[in-house]
Amino acid sequence: MRFDIITVLPDLLSGPLSCSIVERAKNKGLVEIHTHNLRDYASNKHKSVDDYAYGGGAGMVLQVEPFAACIEALQAERSYDEIIYMTPDGETFKQDHANALSLKGNIMILCGHYKGIDQRIRDIFVTKEISVGDFVLSGGEIPAALVTDAVVRLIPGVLSDETSALSDSFQDGLLDAPAYSRPAVWRGHKVPDVLLSGHEAKINQWRDEQRYEKTAKRRPDLLK
Repeated sequence: MRFDIITVLPDLLSGPLSCSIVERAKNKGLVEIHTHNLRDYASNKHKSVDDYAYGGGAGMVLQVEPFAACIEALQAERSYDEIIYMTPDGETFKQDHANALSLKGNIMILCGHYKGIDQRIRDIFVTKEISVGDFVLSGGEIPAALVTDAVVRLIPGVLSDETSALSDSFQDGLLDAPAYSRPAVWRGHKVPDVLLSGHEAKINQWRDEQRYEKTAKRRPDLLK
């Protein structure tokens, strides 16, 4: 699987996408992640990629030409299953989106900045617009890293135990059950007896009950 991320701040992505599970996936050859500096596609000597918005108002807008040049250069090399724009007014990203994207081959992600990108890029090139929540960040880089991480961990072979991802919160509409590890007793707080019983059926039943209980308490909207 391949990700191409277009951004004005490629250094902001280097840390999150060079650690832990994502880094192991790259080392295994299961995923390629490439960042592209939008300024490399600017046609002016100052490498500026933003300008004032038509109609006035505060904030700068990322221009159409650098984005189009970068997107078309990448499309000349390969086809893309999705071209995603990270934006607060997009569809809220959920686990089922991550599941669907993990089945794709090539994904391009566009990171906005300032007041966003020229609408013509969204109209002509973008196939999916994604938000990570009802709030505004300085740019799309952190959301792009979040989406990439959520998708990469679902690629077969990335996790050492592939069943782990299948039992995550939201995979079947429920939150995950509480998890415990050694020691069995810590400062008077004891691991539930059922988890120490070795009785698989009872443990699974307990986990199912806990998942429903937690979901009903914290996210009743999911049960609807």
